[in-house]
Amino acid sequence: MTPIPQPPELPSDLPPQVVAYIRILEATIAELTAQVTGLTTRVAELEARLNQNSTNSSKPPSSDAPHTKPAPPKPSSGKRRGGQPGHPKAERTLLPPDEIRTLKPATCRGCAHPLTGDDSNPAVHQVHEVPVVTPHVTEYRCHRLRCPHCGTTTVAAVPAEAATGYGPRAQAVAALLTGSCRLGKRGTSQLFADLFGLPLSPAMVCKLQHRTAEALKPVAEEALMYTCGQPANVDETSWKQGQKRAWLWVAVTTLVVAFLIRKTRGRSAFEDLRDGSTAVHTTDRYPVYTHLDKHKRQLCWAHLRRDFQAMIDRGGSGTAIGAALLACSDALFENWYRVRDGTLTRSTFRSVYIPALRRQVGEFLRTGAACGCAKTAATCGELLPVEASLWTFARVVGVEPTNNAAEREVRHAVCWRKTSFGTDSERGSRFVERILTVIASCRRQKRNVLAFLIDAVTAHRTGAKAPTLVPAQAQQQNVVNPLFANC
Repeated sequence: MTPIPQPPELPSDLPPQVVAYIRILEATIAELTAQVTGLTTRVAELEARLNQNSTNSSKPPSSDAPHTKPAPPKPSSGKRRGGQPGHPKAERTLLPPDEIRTLKPATCRGCAHPLTGDDSNPAVHQVHEVPVVTPHVTEYRCHRLRCPHCGTTTVAAVPAEAATGYGPRAQAVAALLTGSCRLGKRGTSQLFADLFGLPLSPAMVCKLQHRTAEALKPVAEEALMYTCGQPANVDETSWKQGQKRAWLWVAVTTLVVAFLIRKTRGRSAFEDLRDGSTAVHTTDRYPVYTHLDKHKRQLCWAHLRRDFQAMIDRGGSGTAIGAALLACSDALFENWYRVRDGTLTRSTFRSVYIPALRRQVGEFLRTGAACGCAKTAATCGELLPVEASLWTFARVVGVEPTNNAAEREVRHAVCWRKTSFGTDSERGSRFVERILTVIASCRRQKRNVLAFLIDAVTAHRTGAKAPTLVPAQAQQQNVVNPLFANC
């Protein structure tokens, strides 16, 4: 807004009433000018908030409105759709047959002459079918006998491993359906009835979840302890517990993932997750991570890229800074992808590309911290003290420049939260965090989740040692595929 010029001196011969009226008008104009300035700033903030989407904020793509401008299409590679020449053909896996039917042609398809003999290498066509599953019921008949000596009656006790009324496999399947397949209690109950012919009430599903959580307690605690000693991608997302706000935390290492649910998003929850770990942490810019050693922290460049795009979208004096920083991030990712696919050596990337990028980014951040756009200046000012955390991935082998690993692991939990609306109690939260730990870790280790759950439940019932997710110990365990297990 154009500033109001200083009013001239009023003539001395004006009547006092006119002078007073002019002064009132001047004060009113000044007040209205201040209001317009404040409202203009407020409108700019609201427009920036309204224009937020998955490209310039932390909002997920699923929250984008239909009218949101899509990302620019990638340039065509010139390749046809589908599998490329030399790509391994995807074929159905042949399984050991339970029944073999031999088919021989009776006559020649050319002249109808009768055919005899055998083919040394016949073509194989398999039909895979799921057998009818019926529950295996073990009935314990507990006899009550009277002592002929004293007359006391004694009833035989049910074995401890049979006290729940459902076997380890049934309990593990219920946990798998709710935790991995994200079925609700009623859906799990219905599937048990339709698929297995086994009556299982929603209330019993809850009880089996609690028992599974107890069985997985030592497994999850050991996994959490292991991740504390490893470099990890750390993230948090909102959760609900008992209709109140809670937070789901995750620490992702190469082979083991640990989840925790806490009622706070503060430092105490982070300490529960990482227990004072001094390893490298890859995180976003959430303030709870600012206490970490900047030389052992990697800021997520995917988040930063969205921050740079937001500088451009806000307009004003921060646009040029945002465009320059965005170009630097594009150059970083372009060359990092070459490092990952082997077309650029890591040593060349560190010695040739990183120094120039680091110098340019530092200059742009210092310029942005002094620019006229308050939000752009604030973002750049926050990044300058932790500038070293932008480049940890270039120094430490195995550290990625993004926190995408944690984002991917959290995705399953977010989808589950949207359909289940969180948990109702501490007991439910313990099941969620422990089953998520097992699912994510087993997937990373290419282990069968159901087989692991069966082993954990069986060990808990019999008092045996629980299976482990820790890689060095897990390699010594024989995990049986339940599709072929006779249990």
